[in-house]
Amino acid sequence: MAENRASACTEGVPCWVDAQLPDVAAGERFYGGLFGWTFAAKEAYGGSVVALLDGEPVAALTPKSDGRMPTVWTVYFATPDARALAGRIQGQGGQAVGGARRIGPYGTAALAADPQGAVFGLWEPGRHAGFGRRHRPGAFGWAQLYTRDTESADAFYSGLFHEALFGGPSRPDFGRAPVADVFPAQMPPHFLVHFEVAETGAALDAVGRLGGRVQVSPFETSYGTVAVVVDNQGASFAVLER
Repeated sequence: MAENRASACTEGVPCWVDAQLPDVAAGERFYGGLFGWTFAAKEAYGGSVVALLDGEPVAALTPKSDGRMPTVWTVYFATPDARALAGRIQGQGGQAVGGARRIGPYGTAALAADPQGAVFGLWEPGRHAGFGRRHRPGAFGWAQLYTRDTESADAFYSGLFHEALFGGPSRPDFGRAPVADVFPAQMPPHFLVHFEVAETGAALDAVGRLGGRVQVSPFETSYGTVAVVVDNQGASFAVLER
């Protein structure tokens, strides 16, 4: 586990995910039933709960502060300085989505969008470094960027994190593909958070029983079998069988 925590702090590594939901309690029932998560409230998170797998943090469920906000999963990339990284994002044609905000003693969070509009988070760790579990059933396994212009995406993210991100050994949790490979061509660019499962079919059956639905049937990728689903409140994510 110590190795997982240390690697999560390297700038540009996906280190945390959260879901913005209209009903956190309903989210607890859905994800607890699907992944076996338990939950702990964090007073500094403003009503959010931290999801635990085997007692270690794997995600957060956060109440939407504004009903007009999307119901969505967000991936956060580690950085030692969220404000400096936000400045680099703007300098390379992206946008800051609001300002960086301190989350009590746990760290500093910010949201940003790349030049094609895909939204992602930045996490500057304090007491909370990121995932306590990853790469196992019920935990984060991958973040895929679906984008319209893959060459521009490669240039933006490689410039942002000062190295070739996609397909390189130093970024095993982060890839990209054209939107139209999986989704309708009119789908906006976005990041899709993947959670690992032991068996795709059983996971999809559980999604249906819990009030969710399948958005994209299982398909093969270089990193495993993937299916895209929607939870009981409308947040999309993927299940990944290695």
